[in-house]
Amino acid sequence: MAAPASNDTISPRYRMYRGKDIVLGPGKAELLGHVAATGSISEAARLMDMSYNRAWLHIRTMNESFREPLVTSTRGGSKGGGAILTETGQRVLELYHSLQKEAQAATARTRAGLLKLMKA
Repeated sequence: MAAPASNDTISPRYRMYRGKDIVLGPGKAELLGHVAATGSISEAARLMDMSYNRAWLHIRTMNESFREPLVTSTRGGSKGGGAILTETGQRVLELYHSLQKEAQAATARTRAGLLKLMKA
């Protein structure tokens, strides 16, 4: 049996729903990470090739879905605006990343078996 190509992977993509709305998933987690790194919703949106409005809608959905907001922001002006993850936002992001790592570890053997069955 041929070994899988080095770029073949299997990756779980968890999404958290509240009703029909996705309140947390890979894209929203990435957005939170960029907000944390840049301190800016607009810069986070640019890094993801997303409009500011769409990024803000995602953040609003997350903020309204958790007990406490995940992101707080201040408007621009002479001193400029900014955005930060709240303690809850940081914890949610940490837990989401832990979920991904735990899933990868728990399914390593099965994923390897599936990958071995792929064409080279």
